[in-house]
Amino acid sequence: MLNETIRIKKLRPDALLPTYGSKDAAGADLYALTEEAGLCIAPGETAMVHTGLSIELPRGFAGLVYARSGLATKRGLAPANKVGVIDPDYRGEIMISLHNHGNAPATVHSGERVAQLVITPYLTATFREVDALSDTVRGEGGFGSTGQK
Repeated sequence: MLNETIRIKKLRPDALLPTYGSKDAAGADLYALTEEAGLCIAPGETAMVHTGLSIELPRGFAGLVYARSGLATKRGLAPANKVGVIDPDYRGEIMISLHNHGNAPATVHSGERVAQLVITPYLTATFREVDALSDTVRGEGGFGSTGQK
């Protein structure tokens, strides 16, 4: 486990910094920043949830924004894009595109944990077109093909 200091900026004084729920948690909770009444998301609808934060990730690292399991399973609220990607050169506000998969309206209130941020290294590749790829035992089998006889 690495520990890196990450520069983060509050865009509003009432924004909450990300927090880890336990000592070994991989994801840091991101908190909603809404108006007093909260943000109501109708069933089947998507809303942009403010965090009031911007971040400076080190070069070679990305911030991946995932659903919080409790919010997704208990209230049907999860990021619409499934996994958000924050590039290290992005300096705008971290926003959560939250979709209501449930059958009832759901209200998100300021200070509520709405997603989790995992900071991870990434590889930038150079792509080279070739006429053939090396053979493997799996070959072209995909979408549930492993373990099939």
